Amino acid sequence: MKPEILQLNPILVPSINDRFDALYTMRRYFEQDDKEAYIREIGPRIRGVITGGHTGISRALMAQLPALAIVAVNGVGTDAVDLSYARERGIPVTGTFGALTEDVADMALGLMLAVCRNLCTVDRFVRDGMWVKHPQPGAIPLARRFSGMRVGIVGMGRVGRAVAARAAAFGCAIAYTDLAYIDSLPWQFTGNLEQLAEDSDMLVLCAAADKAEGIVNARILQALGSDGYLVNIARGRLVDETDLVHALQTGMIAGAGLDVFVDEPHVPAALLNMDRVVLQAHRASATVESRTAMGEMVLDSLADALAGRRPENSLTT
Repeated sequence: MKPEILQLNPILVPSINDRFDALYTMRRYFEQDDKEAYIREIGPRIRGVITGGHTGISRALMAQLPALAIVAVNGVGTDAVDLSYARERGIPVTGTFGALTEDVADMALGLMLAVCRNLCTVDRFVRDGMWVKHPQPGAIPLARRFSGMRVGIVGMGRVGRAVAARAAAFGCAIAYTDLAYIDSLPWQFTGNLEQLAEDSDMLVLCAAADKAEGIVNARILQALGSDGYLVNIARGRLVDETDLVHALQTGMIAGAGLDVFVDEPHVPAALLNMDRVVLQAHRASATVESRTAMGEMVLDSLADALAGRRPENSLTT
């Protein structure tokens, strides 16, 4: 009999789903109307859980799965998983670390270019027929050059380093802040976030952020200044969104590129009509390549744990 796996989020790569179905009896929790009754019925038989970084899994749900042998997060965020409880039970919690680095860094670069060069605003200008009505060059405000900017990176893990390498190729001066100085890196370390913001034209949030919240607030945005831009491809809660909206409305900062938000999928209404803001729907890793690689890592983690081996990417065992 195939092991039963509880899947909390859909996976959008058909070939990965086919492999799950071939290897396991998949219990797709996200399709159920009466989830509590479903868990009462199948909970005792569940050997593994597949979830997303944003969804995670509650302690209460894990407690209803007595045979649980692994929680495989299809993503890099584990802050929505009760890691201490998993450790108590000896349950490995894995993530797909490294699989999405390149695509998330690409998204960061795309947001940096888009917000500086007004790409989305001008796209709408052309699509709405405004170029024909206003063909004079002055109808569109001049943009800002990205090449050569001072880029400050918050969190110099895999994604932060990939963003730094891309920005450096544009002749940008790179500085960063992290929990500590990393002596293997060629870039300038700044131990104080406010100082990093003050010294940057573009502040890019790449931190894992399992515990941090609201670290980019009015004080940091004031330090970034009226010529500075904020890009967030990490976690929405790193930013105090009320302070960010105020900073954009008052010209305290020049603009922002945002892929993540505090209360997804809800975006602060004030941001929706701001031309100086580029918005995405938490899509930085949403490529066929990244999602396939992530699915492969989930499959490997499940296979290891159910065979009694420690999964390579376990954070708890």
